[in-house]
Amino acid sequence: MLRGLQGLLFKIGSATIAAVLIGRLDRRRSANVGRRSRFSSGSGLILILFIGALSIRPVLAFAAVPPQDQPGRAVPLQGNRHIVSPGTPHEPYNSDPPTSGPHVRWVAPWGIHKVPIPREIQVHNLEDGGVVVQYKCLTPCPDLVAKLEALTKRPELLAMPKARLNVQGPPAIRLVVAPYPMMKPVIALTAWGRIDTMDHYDDARILRFIKAYIGIDHHPATEE
Repeated sequence: MLRGLQGLLFKIGSATIAAVLIGRLDRRRSANVGRRSRFSSGSGLILILFIGALSIRPVLAFAAVPPQDQPGRAVPLQGNRHIVSPGTPHEPYNSDPPTSGPHVRWVAPWGIHKVPIPREIQVHNLEDGGVVVQYKCLTPCPDLVAKLEALTKRPELLAMPKARLNVQGPPAIRLVVAPYPMMKPVIALTAWGRIDTMDHYDDARILRFIKAYIGIDHHPATEE
């Protein structure tokens, strides 16, 4: 019975102490309400601005830094102006082979070519989402030519929906392979606004370039 009485007294004492502490806290809170109310709106605004700054800064940093892992080299765009024929005078291209700029209204047939394609024609292939693979052989290079021409039938490229042509017949992709004896490198890969060059066949590098850019249309919203 003595133990029960002690437990009861302990509970009563604990409740009393708790009540006293709560009362003191309530009085302190009441005293601080006025001071807190003066700062609440300003503090809230500062907090919002701080959180906003944290969320915006990474976005701005990401947008300011161009992607470094894209294949090839970026070339400044020269527009989509149409010209009458490949012989029509126009401003010089800023890369060789070209990657954008004046071009005729028709494209070269997709696939393998045995003669060079005029630059004013191949640019339109790039605008249509194509990739042009060109080569220069100072002496006969049948092995290199065979490897490059085989790209037009590569299963991993034929399996890409964006690369496929919407035409009837055998599977074909938006890829052109042709000689280009006027350029300095042995191999040149071009897409709209991008170029990569090499002096030796590099299968992985070539496929990476093609997969990155093939099938992306670059026509302006309103044609001339």
